[in-house]
Amino acid sequence: MGHPALEFSDCYLDSPDFRDRLKCYEQELERTNKFIKDVIKDGNALISAIKNYSYAVQKFSQTLQFFQFDFIGDTLTDDEINIAESFKEFAELLQEVELERSMMVQNASDLLIKPLENFRKEQIGFTKERKKKFEKDGEKFYSMLDRHLHLSSKKKESQLQEADLQVDKERHNFFESSLEYVYQIQEVQESKKFSIVEPVLAFLHSLFTYNNLTVELTQDFLPYKQQLQLSLQNTRNHFSSTREELEDLKKRMKEAPLTCKLPGQPTIEGYLYTQEKWALGISWVKYYCQYEKESKILRMTPMEQKPGAKQGTSELTLKYCVRRKTDSIDKRFCFDIETNERAGTITLQALSEANRRLWMEAMDGKEPIYHSPITKQEEMELNEVGFKFVRKCINAVETKGITTEGVYRTVGSNIQVQKLLNAFFDPKCPGDVDLQNSDWDVKTITSSLKFYLRNLAEPVMTYKLHKELVSAAKSENLDYRLGAIHSLVYKLPDKNREMLELLIRHLVNVCEHSRENLMSPSNMGVIFGPTLMRAQEDTVAAMMNIKFQNIVVEILIEHFDKIYSMPPPRVSARRHKPITISKRPLRERPGFTGYVTETPKPLHRNRLPTRRAGEADPGRPGSDSKSEQYTEVDVGKLVSKLQDGGAKLSNKAANGVVTGSAVLKTSALHSKRAAPRPMICGKEGEFSALGGLSHTALSRPWMKLSLVLLHCRTHNQICDRHPKCLAFCQIMGKGAG
Repeated sequence: MGHPALEFSDCYLDSPDFRDRLKCYEQELERTNKFIKDVIKDGNALISAIKNYSYAVQKFSQTLQFFQFDFIGDTLTDDEINIAESFKEFAELLQEVELERSMMVQNASDLLIKPLENFRKEQIGFTKERKKKFEKDGEKFYSMLDRHLHLSSKKKESQLQEADLQVDKERHNFFESSLEYVYQIQEVQESKKFSIVEPVLAFLHSLFTYNNLTVELTQDFLPYKQQLQLSLQNTRNHFSSTREELEDLKKRMKEAPLTCKLPGQPTIEGYLYTQEKWALGISWVKYYCQYEKESKILRMTPMEQKPGAKQGTSELTLKYCVRRKTDSIDKRFCFDIETNERAGTITLQALSEANRRLWMEAMDGKEPIYHSPITKQEEMELNEVGFKFVRKCINAVETKGITTEGVYRTVGSNIQVQKLLNAFFDPKCPGDVDLQNSDWDVKTITSSLKFYLRNLAEPVMTYKLHKELVSAAKSENLDYRLGAIHSLVYKLPDKNREMLELLIRHLVNVCEHSRENLMSPSNMGVIFGPTLMRAQEDTVAAMMNIKFQNIVVEILIEHFDKIYSMPPPRVSARRHKPITISKRPLRERPGFTGYVTETPKPLHRNRLPTRRAGEADPGRPGSDSKSEQYTEVDVGKLVSKLQDGGAKLSNKAANGVVTGSAVLKTSALHSKRAAPRPMICGKEGEFSALGGLSHTALSRPWMKLSLVLLHCRTHNQICDRHPKCLAFCQIMGKGAG
């Protein structure tokens, strides 16, 4: 229920009813004053909380910014590059968000706190001053009126007249104070409707604008998030594949630690103890020894340095090696050697009996042990039976399981796999197995195919080309990858190339049904990378290259037609660029158009420098300022369209409503973002943008033609093709160039 109006005529009468109504106004004024104080208090608390939150986010962003990923190996995959750069991208995105928030917080005090403080102090404070004067003048008037009414009538007439004049003067002063107070208190009650609401509206607009910007940044972040999730999934798949190989290598190393050797490294190496004779007796000194069988060089590095002695690695040339008899020395696991550099016999002690046998075998000792401590599994051969087996497996998979979810990822029973392989490769009747039979399910067939390929004496893509294929996959040049792998495929032996083409063609067919079976080229690369390619040496470093083996297979699947039906591609070099969100073009920001007594400061944000005509777009990967200035269009069609629509365009220009979109329609994607508009040169000293073409300029035929030139890559290309462009350039005084 609203308050009744305070009539100015009531100020003179000063009735009890007037006083009651005035008191209601005063109570409402106090309530408003308390409300403003609470808004200011809570607003400051909110701003402080936002500042603290922003500071915490910035600290979090800095922590992400300063972290650097270190990876195992000498090269990263494309997915690993994206992951390595992800924290920097996160940090820059958070910094951009906090830049918007800091602008909003900086303006918050000016938008909300200061206007409310000013209204409370200036308007409400001034009204309270009026109230004090009203009460003071009223008290003075009624006090004088009481004294005046008690004057005796017997006093002189002059005294009575003077008293009457004094009372009238005080009545007038009180009346004026009452009028001013009533006017002021009603004015405050009316003006608070907008004076209080406007600052809150401006603050909320600032807050919601920031939230809207955050939503837009979230929309921009979604494609990056999806691509990064794909990179993470691919990297996780590579990790799973590598982990299986590493676990297998670890298991084999536990069984026989010295069977896995790197090429170019010593034949055998490890710790040995050497018997050394001194004046005071005999001591055993620990050495780390490395022996190369081809050169018969034994390197010995002492592990117990004597004080003051300079001892380094010594190289000895072995003459012969013989096992030391047990009864000739009180130490176990000993053998003697003779070298060219030292006179006499050197007695060495191995770490165990097995270790002594390995050293003696490597040194061609007199009692060598030639059998290997680990038995090698029987290997498959790439022969006619093998080709028949692969073709039957492919036919069975494509016939009854190509849409099976997780085909080739799901593992079959080992017992069934061995049963199928034993039946198919039975020497008595090889290949006499019907895989279309219901006895063999799809996962048994796919597991058998992978087992066969994995256990070939040499992988399909051969040991010889392994390093070159991995090196090609490691290249940052995307086109070089394809070209190198393309040429290396044709270096394979005929049988290997035929088998590879047969398998890759099948994998392409499987990937075409990826919506049903969920097997993408990347997933197939993870499965068949270690199957079709293997390093000759079993080392951790070789296992770390499995992810690049996977990439080779992925490239073969994705570019199957180019590799097997076309010559090697001759295209310009392209370097891989990691996915990014921080360098994208920024969006237009809406402005606040509400009516406020004090114009709020707009939100600002750092923008990339405006790109002039011909400059490269820094936010677009692969942009080249020399080769890509404007999109080339069909000039003839554009000229005819401009001529047909010239009248309409001129009318719009005369009304002042011609914009860039009226001349050239842009795509929906670019219409959302601010882009620099190319300039058109008229006659000398006359320049105009597409959005501000004058009626006079549009009426000239050569100006219509100039619109065509805006979409040409260079003047030279157009002038060589179109005589009209040559004529235009001559008119403009620029010549044929």
